[in-house]
Amino acid sequence: MTSRTRFLAALFASLLPFAAPSFSQAQTDVPTASDLTAKVEELQRELEDVRAQLAALKKDGAAPSAAAATATAATAPAAGSSSTSLASLLGPTSLSGFVDTYYAYNSNQPTSRTSGFRSFDGQANQFALNLVELVVDKQPVAASSRTGYHIALGFGQAINAVNVSDPGGLGFDQYLKEAYFSYLAPAGKGLQVDVGKFVTPAGAEVIETKDNWNYSRGLLFSYAIPYYHFGMRAKYTFNDKYSVTGYVVNGWNNLVENNTGKTYGMSLGWNVTKKVTVTQNYMAGPEQASNSNWRQLWDTVITYSPTGKLSLMANTDYGRGDRVAGITHPVFWTGVAGYVKYAFNPNYAIATRYEYYDDHDGFTTGTAQNFNGITGTFEHTIASHILGRLEFRRDMSNRPTFIKGNNNPVLAQNTAAAGVVFMFDSREAK
Repeated sequence: MTSRTRFLAALFASLLPFAAPSFSQAQTDVPTASDLTAKVEELQRELEDVRAQLAALKKDGAAPSAAAATATAATAPAAGSSSTSLASLLGPTSLSGFVDTYYAYNSNQPTSRTSGFRSFDGQANQFALNLVELVVDKQPVAASSRTGYHIALGFGQAINAVNVSDPGGLGFDQYLKEAYFSYLAPAGKGLQVDVGKFVTPAGAEVIETKDNWNYSRGLLFSYAIPYYHFGMRAKYTFNDKYSVTGYVVNGWNNLVENNTGKTYGMSLGWNVTKKVTVTQNYMAGPEQASNSNWRQLWDTVITYSPTGKLSLMANTDYGRGDRVAGITHPVFWTGVAGYVKYAFNPNYAIATRYEYYDDHDGFTTGTAQNFNGITGTFEHTIASHILGRLEFRRDMSNRPTFIKGNNNPVLAQNTAAAGVVFMFDSREAK
């Protein structure tokens, strides 16, 4: 019941005895003329009070009181002020990146201060810069804009290792990790086409430390597969279980083509269950100056997460097809890696990796040899945007290809590293 209704009800109750007196009262208490005059005057005064109350109620309902208006003005942003966040300023474009640094120790104490067969964390017994990356990204969306783009710039040892084999030379695209344009074609649920430079679909690991389970990259990542491609890819997702991607590119790790052929590839993604995923990649094409020798790569990655804390992953690679002087058959290489990760909670985790790599003809490492490697990594999320890792790794070869001291070949190499990654993302900015 509103205040206006309660007031009128009380007033009606107070007037009821005068408007409808009982029959017995009418017989015994007959009011005089003076009494009637007094009652009329009293009723007039009460009627005026009712009108005043009604006017006040109407005024309160139509506009806020002065106190309320003052409070509203105090809490409203001043004219010309801005509470716009960085994310709203960028709109559909996001800006992200990280700084990845580490200190590595090699028990062999090589005079070159370089660990053998390590791609991104090769500097030993010193502080080093792994990678600084800056990413500008806009995903194509069917409901708003079907075009998008992705540009990733990198600085440091890792980006130099990625781009050093380009026929155009390291200076040609030394700081460019990725740069491609995207278009989401209105075909079925959407066919996304990307044109430009993009990282390879092969392998269980990626260039960015923060997205891997271990700090260092494995031998399969460094020697069995390419880092990137330049060309075109098209991906179609049929449903939440199946997707397929096709590739037409210049080849392995080259913006500048070294022959007149092209490399073709396909990736099949299969979400077997919510806990099991399988990705199968295949690429084939001429990578040497002659178009006659086609390099082929079969790459398989399987992940299994039996619980929310435990994750398992396996990766196999087999490559063949190139020909070199002195070897009558096409060269080949093969490898397998297994990973286990356990997260105690969102801030602490441990991960292990075992891998076997056989460079049968010495085509990828320079020496015909096979490796066994084991890695253990402790991970701690120091803060919301700071990731720390401690790692021990032992690599062993059947040939003395690791260096100890001043150019003394040995069969094994032990290393330890402490890495820190500082991350940022405009989508999390306030």
